[in-house]
Amino acid sequence: MTATSPQPEAVAPAEVSLATDGLRKAFGGVQAVDGASVRFHHGKVNALIGPNGSGKTTFFNCVTGMIQPDEGTVTYRGRDITRKPPHRVARAGIGRSFQLCRIFPRMTVMENLLVAVRPGSLGRQLRSAQDRADMERARGLLARVGIDHLEHAEARDLSYGQQKLLELAGVLMADPETIMLDEPAGGVNPALIDRIANLVRSLNAEGKTFIVVEHNMDLVMSLSDHVVVFDRGRQICEGAPSVVQNDPRVLEAYLGV
Repeated sequence: MTATSPQPEAVAPAEVSLATDGLRKAFGGVQAVDGASVRFHHGKVNALIGPNGSGKTTFFNCVTGMIQPDEGTVTYRGRDITRKPPHRVARAGIGRSFQLCRIFPRMTVMENLLVAVRPGSLGRQLRSAQDRADMERARGLLARVGIDHLEHAEARDLSYGQQKLLELAGVLMADPETIMLDEPAGGVNPALIDRIANLVRSLNAEGKTFIVVEHNMDLVMSLSDHVVVFDRGRQICEGAPSVVQNDPRVLEAYLGV
């Protein structure tokens, strides 16, 4: 009887959270997103990287309904969300931050969080912002991101890094399943970058899926499970960080080598 070698255990394919097929968006004669067909993994920290002008933020905007794609489809957890308005995308379970912080600078830190979950006009939101559950949730999130001591400060008085943390807390108020972060480390000091990275890791351990656009390659490679690389509006490479950073197509896109 001949002994047989044990067969390697099959690896299950990663579950897809967000997918695009043939996504295109042009501005005049510039093709910002050019037929992007991308898969991001559920329950993982995914990164979307590429040189400046490679279409990453335009891709985010097409996915989240901020702008309408010219062609292609966007699917989230098996549901078509192509061309849905931002509030419908948010309701589907996707939250996002922006490259330039979107906060209310003349409102307090607490008011910024309460507005994030209150429907209707701004005045009505503030007048009705006495619900204990929302207040307690907001305080808990401010503590988690490390700015609870600034609850009553006006948002414009925060440092830029603190404003990024406030924006993230605002995203978390809606309890999204997937969080898209556009350059969370941009313009932020190293201590706050570490705080943001630790927040992403802890939230991911609790089941949140992340898709992160970032130029800080040390952060990307230490934080991500799966990396997608864009160049000229389309995907040129994807895989584990260790694979992507040695791919000749990536080196050529970034370094021209």
